[in-house]
Formats: sequence, structure tokens, C-alpha cells
Amino acid sequence: MKPAWILVADSSRARIFTAENSVADLIEIETLSHPQARLHEQELDSDLPGKGRGNFGGGGHIYDDETTPKEQEEINFAKTVASHLCDELNQNKYDRLFVIAAPSFLGDLRSAFGSRVSKQVVFTLDKNVTGLSPKEIRGYLPHSLA
Repeated sequence: MKPAWILVADSSRARIFTAENSVADLIEIETLSHPQARLHEQELDSDLPGKGRGNFGGGGHIYDDETTPKEQEEINFAKTVASHLCDELNQNKYDRLFVIAAPSFLGDLRSAFGSRVSKQVVFTLDKNVTGLSPKEIRGYLPHSLA
């Protein structure tokens, strides 16, 4: 039986753990980081279009998307994490996935997961526990990882 994987993530860091069985300690096998998500909004949008004026001297307006640069960075990182999980699944490295993610990031992950990874998700929790120890994280998971 392949081990369960546990993804603990927020917008700037994703930690992947494994557990051989339901009583085994969590073992961290990988960390993905995305330092751009820690930047302030001003640092992310310095090269974006600014205010523009029409040819007739009318009031200025801002060229704006619905998604802020910071939100876009979070979406990009969610896609990176999802792609990595898909690659690892294709190599048969896990068969069940438990996901604990910051509430604002969990939705991005769900959107980024393809159907194959989504089918492996057996548990989700919207809580940011990325800074906790493996033993503390274990307390947020179901007692049985089966």
C-alpha cells in the first residue's frame, strides 16, 4: 500500500508529509516555497499599467483587472503545487491526499487540482498550520489515515 501524503500549505509555502500508517509519525519529504507571495502589493504591481488620461482631457481612470497581483501570485503558486502533486501521483508515490491549507489558499488549490488529484483528496481542513511541527499538525488530521 502506498503511503498517504499530507499537504500543509499557505500562499507562500507548501509542506508535504508522508505517513506509512495511521499511527506513524509524519515525515516531511518536501517543501515548496513561493517568496513572491510575501511581497507587498506595491512591490508586485510596480510594472503594471497605471492611470491613463483620455485624448480629450477627461478624468483619469485606472486600468484594473479583477484579480490583484498578490491574488495572482497565490493562484500561480497553487497551480505550481497542484502540478507537482499531479506529477508525483503519475509516478505512483501516493494514493491518498490530506490537505490542510490556509482558508484563502484552499480555494485556489481546489481550483488548481486536476480531476486526477481531486479524486485522491480524502480530507480537507481550512486552517493555516504551516508553521507548526509535524506532531502538532498530526493533531489536526483524522486519527485514521486510511
